[in-house]
Amino acid sequence: MFEKVQETVEFINDRINYNPEYGIILGSGLGGFTNDINVEYILSYSEIPNFPVSTVQGHKGALVFGTIGDKRVVAMQGRFHFYEGYDMKQVTFPVRVMKYLGVSKLIVSNASGGVNQNYHVGSIVLIKDHINMMPEHPLRGHNDERFGPRFVNMSEPYSKSMINKAKEIANELDITVHDGIYLGLQGPTFETLAEYKMVKALGADCVGMSTVPEVIVARHMELETFGLSVITDMGNEDSIEAITHEEVLEAAKEAEPKVRTLIKELIKNY
Repeated sequence: MFEKVQETVEFINDRINYNPEYGIILGSGLGGFTNDINVEYILSYSEIPNFPVSTVQGHKGALVFGTIGDKRVVAMQGRFHFYEGYDMKQVTFPVRVMKYLGVSKLIVSNASGGVNQNYHVGSIVLIKDHINMMPEHPLRGHNDERFGPRFVNMSEPYSKSMINKAKEIANELDITVHDGIYLGLQGPTFETLAEYKMVKALGADCVGMSTVPEVIVARHMELETFGLSVITDMGNEDSIEAITHEEVLEAAKEAEPKVRTLIKELIKNY
């Protein structure tokens, strides 16, 4: 794995020689954030050695390099999911590449289902913690100390400092945000009533099919990490909304302008 990461980093550096400070992983319906980047380079996943290719509608499949304010960034326009058939090392491979490109801070976004009744469709949730219910752990197997330690401290998976700054920015811009705990499930099925009830009983506020593996690997390599969910459907033990992937994309798109503004200002000011 280490050699593959270095090969990919070397390929990218040979092509563009760019050292971003921020890495950004854009979730379903949030790919438009790349319009806020002063783009300098775009590399399609298909041309990058060892990179998987996103197969999900709403995930375009490119690394976008550029600036936001005076900060250099690299954005993943489309992420990889365990349910697509990739293993967790493939899902999280781009995070490791970002680290060796120079990234020190990672921002991850996703679309998720809400169980906290203070939320509604379109709510923006700053992730303060997560519960990992994925069937495979991204650090399972041999640990390469060049990446990080065998046993990773997860006492602060999501940077409290970045969360506080995001809240401050949201308050200044009159953007309503919540904070909450995200629970990661495999997917690709949306949750049943009983599963929504389980999510709530376990103490989570929202649930989705991504983010957790990427954040675990980010923390393995000591990247400061910030996570954000857009609530695209609501469910509880009494009722559930019928939902399609197209409706998820549409709900995320409605919240996208506020999410884009929040992320953009966080990068500029943190």
